Amino acid sequence: MPAPSADGLGAVPAPFSGPGQGQGGWDEGQALPEGRGVPDAGQGLSAGRATPDEGQGPPERRATPDEGQERLEEQGALDEGRGLTERRGAPDEERLARAALTRLVEPGDEAVGRWLRRMGPVALWRALTGKGKPPPGATGERLAGCALRAAGVDPVTDLALIAGCGGRFICPGDLDWPGQLDDLGDARPVGLWVRGAADLRMWALRSVAVVGARACSDYGAHVAASLGAGLAERGWVVVSGAAHGVDGAAHRGALAAGGATIAVLASGVDVPYPRAHAELIERMAEQGLVLAELPPGAHPTRPRFVLRNRVIAALTRGTVVVEAQYRSGSLVTARRAQQLGRSTMGVPGPVTSGLSAGVHELLRGEAVLVTDAAEVAELIGGIGDLAPERRGPLVERDLLDPVTARVLEALSARGGNHLRDVARESGTGCDEALGRLHELLALGFVERHGDRWELVPPVRRSDSARRGDPPNRGNRVKGLRR
Repeated sequence: MPAPSADGLGAVPAPFSGPGQGQGGWDEGQALPEGRGVPDAGQGLSAGRATPDEGQGPPERRATPDEGQERLEEQGALDEGRGLTERRGAPDEERLARAALTRLVEPGDEAVGRWLRRMGPVALWRALTGKGKPPPGATGERLAGCALRAAGVDPVTDLALIAGCGGRFICPGDLDWPGQLDDLGDARPVGLWVRGAADLRMWALRSVAVVGARACSDYGAHVAASLGAGLAERGWVVVSGAAHGVDGAAHRGALAAGGATIAVLASGVDVPYPRAHAELIERMAEQGLVLAELPPGAHPTRPRFVLRNRVIAALTRGTVVVEAQYRSGSLVTARRAQQLGRSTMGVPGPVTSGLSAGVHELLRGEAVLVTDAAEVAELIGGIGDLAPERRGPLVERDLLDPVTARVLEALSARGGNHLRDVARESGTGCDEALGRLHELLALGFVERHGDRWELVPPVRRSDSARRGDPPNRGNRVKGLRR
């Protein structure tokens, strides 16, 4: 295919030209690798993939897998080092443009989302780098900032880097793109950089977020690890942010149970943060998935942590908060999950702990109180995912029938009782009371001394004694269960 003309319309931005060719602007003499050009601004995307007009509103139409395969065959796919696989559904030029945009703009920018929906990724890249009509509402300051960032953008190198560490870049329209992220509307990620072999779309269908305080207590770490392990044992994918505290405990719990877990980072997937969790993140990349909106090499900032939380909320079917202060990013995740119609849950803690104050405030609203993985699964799972009934310990007198229990209660703890007194106190006849007393005698609850009936004195508790045990055990349990 001939290289694009040098009139500026069909030219390719330098970052799309391959390593070593970038000039910080349009390199009009260069084409995409293997002769792939970018459609000019007046033509939009190629035939069959036209962007919707401004009145339509939904995200741009994506190529079907068959159409995408035909396009790759016609144009020639990037080599293996550039990270394209047979599962990809977006055309090459769109993938390169989206990869470039992840360096050019910040995650969650709704203005960029609107432009992307109306213009498409290729035209938006041209517009933001000065080689097309500026997007509606874009200020000069913003365009100048984009121009500065565009000087160092090389999506081909980024795709090679992610492929080199066993990862890939997925776009809306790819087979493994999780459709629930589309619920974010214009705040939807431009694309996701992913490490790990699993199918993100399939894993996200049965996933739950476990988030909470970084400086959590021992109680919070224990609960988070128990939730992670319990959910993993029930076949749920545990999603969190790989941070210190609750996040790390939840990930470790899922991994320890041999389960699946996903880490959503606020940095590039090749930049472990926090550094102390480098080994944990590497293990998740091998056993689970590590994903981020930011390209390889990007470092986290405070706003990026907050924006990362919206991806956690949208990706999962529900969010559980374990320990959070009033000002906590975990509450941001939970409230975003509420806005998206996801289940929101909280684990209660001591009312004297500031770490539980945010969770308790959440529970006063629309969040549901949960205490273990079974209750989480009951809330967000399907039919049959029921938590076990919660009951206190069962003691042997609970198994007595009502009349026998009344006779037992009629006996005084001090001294003996005559038969007539027992009958009167229990509201039964003397013959009925006598029969019940003999049952209690056989079961070891009472003793007879002449014409007086007495309770068997309690035994001194020992390490082997359990609360609720009868004083004289014998065969009473066997007798009660007849």
